[in-house]
Amino acid sequence: MKLMNGFDISASALTAQRLRMDVISSNIANADTTRGQRVGNEWLPYQRKMVVMEPRQSEFSNILEAQMNGRDGIGQGVKVTSITTDNSPYKQVYDPTHPDANEDGYVLMPNVDILKEMVDMMSASRAYEANVTSLNASKSMFMKALEIGKY
Repeated sequence: MKLMNGFDISASALTAQRLRMDVISSNIANADTTRGQRVGNEWLPYQRKMVVMEPRQSEFSNILEAQMNGRDGIGQGVKVTSITTDNSPYKQVYDPTHPDANEDGYVLMPNVDILKEMVDMMSASRAYEANVTSLNASKSMFMKALEIGKY
């Protein structure tokens, strides 16, 4: 096992969770944006974005086999593979005074649910805090190990 493996794993998770919080913040900021992208002559609302993560070492069987053969079978953290758009339908809100209202008075609004975004933000924040705690614990263990050499 590499000495700094715990730091690398925590660092990759911190980076991924920070990106996830940035994307969630963007979703919240654009929750009322009715002109997110132009398709032809028509404006479409903002589409919710989501972060997709996966382990750096994708196969569990590889980790298990390496561990059983006495090699370093520890995971290598996570990586962000893509930022995808949510293809759920847009919300229709009746507001005939809105400049983007159609002939019937309905406005297409983004498919962003603020409640869902806040839950995702709390989850990402908790995961970030857990990884900071893990990083600090690893740092503390290394410091205690260095203190052993003093005596």
